[in-house]
Amino acid sequence: MTASGQGEASEAARRIGAARRIVVKVGSSLVIGEGGAREAWMAGLAEDLAALIAAGKQVLLVTSGAVALGRPRLGLARSGRLEDKQAAAAAGQAVLMQAWDRAFAPHDVPTAQLLLTFGDTEQRRRWLNVRATLSVLLARRALPVINENDSVATDELRYGDNDRLSARVAQMVGADLLMLLSDVDGLYTADPARDPEARRIAVVEELTEEIEACAGGASTHGSGGMRTKLAAARIARAAGCATLIASGREERPVARLRAGAPATLVLADGTPKSAYKQWIAGTLVPAGSVSIDAGAEAALAAGRSLLPAGVAAVSGGFERGECIAVLAPDGREIARGISAYDAEEARLLIGCPRGGIAARLGYARASELIHRDDLAMIAR
Repeated sequence: MTASGQGEASEAARRIGAARRIVVKVGSSLVIGEGGAREAWMAGLAEDLAALIAAGKQVLLVTSGAVALGRPRLGLARSGRLEDKQAAAAAGQAVLMQAWDRAFAPHDVPTAQLLLTFGDTEQRRRWLNVRATLSVLLARRALPVINENDSVATDELRYGDNDRLSARVAQMVGADLLMLLSDVDGLYTADPARDPEARRIAVVEELTEEIEACAGGASTHGSGGMRTKLAAARIARAAGCATLIASGREERPVARLRAGAPATLVLADGTPKSAYKQWIAGTLVPAGSVSIDAGAEAALAAGRSLLPAGVAAVSGGFERGECIAVLAPDGREIARGISAYDAEEARLLIGCPRGGIAARLGYARASELIHRDDLAMIAR
């Protein structure tokens, strides 16, 4: 770890400038004030994120606050009853989304709401559906506004905090940077409110036991705290995504970071692309396989996608979104990838020429059986 200093502050600013895709998470303590939503603060953040989008970056916003906004709307006190929290989330989510929509309206940035449950990032078919939706929104320069669907989530099947949800979103979209904005300006060696000798840790290279021991408790409005932020940073790091832990209390928090405001930067292990490819090649167990012809083998070696035209045979009973092995004409496994079609569909598409998928299936989900972004070559 590295102690705080101006060099590290400028490194955080450099990371924001260099990132292509950024996930920004804001906690309830930032969004909620004594009288409801802090709309002036939200307008300032919207100006910051609109500037990033105008600079050609793709931005996603993960926001808390629905439960806190819904409680007074329904006259509910804070309680541990799940049904009360779910009702408050249902009532408050509309208010939260309206506030964000108003914040981005002056910048001509369309907002799009996505309410996710635990299964949406843990089950492959649903993961693919969410990723496809987000890809379209980002391509249209829209801002996805994401929250956990607390109105239906249960204690057994939920993220529990939006820090971890934002890390899963960053993993899903291959983000370069995850920004966790809350009421603290980074990770300290001890609680700075109690220990005057506490120092902010500017750069974390490894999430060691020593770093974990520095984490403190939860925030006032939300369920998160420094421990959940480090858990989120661990998820993001494994996906090749760096994490910034920073304060969002002041207006225009991202602009302040770009100007050198203090933060803690947790470095990534590799890049999003390399981490994703390594996960496909080394972690997933193939649920089936496809045999390809020599032309397709040459295309994959050149970095292209696997088209149905190059498929000679299909084995197994895999589902869409599962990992399958790719076999060369001599039977060698040369690649693994995430299939865009299930086994039955893939068999119908054997040898199918480009543009002929809809004629065979009655629909065309994708033009490739395995897109090159979802394919990892196997070194031999």
